[in-house]
Amino acid sequence: MHRARWRPIRAEAPLLSTRLLSACLLAASLLAAPASAQPAVEGLSPTLANIKATHTVRIGYRESSPPFSFLDHSNRPIGYSLELCDAIVEEIGTEVDDANLKVDYVKVTSDDRIPAVVDKKIDLECGSTTANAERGKQVAFSPLMFVAGTKLMVPKASGVTQVADLKGKTVVVTKGTTNEQAMHNVDAKQKLGLNIVTAPDHEQSYQMLVDGKADAFATDDILLHGLIARHKSQDKFRVTGDYLSYDPYGIMYRKGEPQMKDVVERAFRRLASNRDIVPLYNKWFVARLPTGEKLNVALSPQLEEAFKALDDSPGGSN
Repeated sequence: MHRARWRPIRAEAPLLSTRLLSACLLAASLLAAPASAQPAVEGLSPTLANIKATHTVRIGYRESSPPFSFLDHSNRPIGYSLELCDAIVEEIGTEVDDANLKVDYVKVTSDDRIPAVVDKKIDLECGSTTANAERGKQVAFSPLMFVAGTKLMVPKASGVTQVADLKGKTVVVTKGTTNEQAMHNVDAKQKLGLNIVTAPDHEQSYQMLVDGKADAFATDDILLHGLIARHKSQDKFRVTGDYLSYDPYGIMYRKGEPQMKDVVERAFRRLASNRDIVPLYNKWFVARLPTGEKLNVALSPQLEEAFKALDDSPGGSN
């Protein structure tokens, strides 16, 4: 499957709440951490050498993480994260002197995405993955691309407005996510006696809520809004509660390859310096999606500042 090109869509981006500032500061320090050195192979790092030899970049995608990575009506992977990875692939092509690299799309889940990177099954994981210190021990992350936080999806008729209202009830989380740990933490802290169950991916978690097998579905707020929009279920479900975690997102790749790190960061800086990254954000979060939904989630001031910090152009922040 060949990678799609994207065209910027200009849109207004009013400011959101500043509650995610601390997460952005944490993400900035985490994502900027230098990678440890690894011996080069024929002048290229191991990942880049393999890409040059095979003329192929293997991209891990998610089936149901709109608008980051999901399937369109033709079951083709699309989304914000995949278009960011498209820019990285172009930069890789420049680095390995191959302008016609092919893309091999590989489905991953929350549970197997990190092993897929570590075990060299994929070169880039282009989904909705939180960059944190624990994961940073195993993999590397791109510059910040989004900040989200754990919230709850509940039936619209439910009386639940905060996590304490779920005392003794069943909450579904997607296996292998930071949200799973967040719910266990809040359960222990508030002594709620929650029955926390898992599903393999966000779509299955959503379906458990639809089927009445759970009283709430806990995951990142943007993913909950995306699922509600995709299923046109605004009259059935709502997103509620305070943030139970803060989750900075990044593109994931193998740790210990400084050359690959430079390539990934150059791709982000090129998008920022060409003034393409904000229109790209607006294409997926503000404008109507190719599948018909519209999230209308404006660029937060924290993410806007993170993008500006990547701008190397004359008059940019750097």
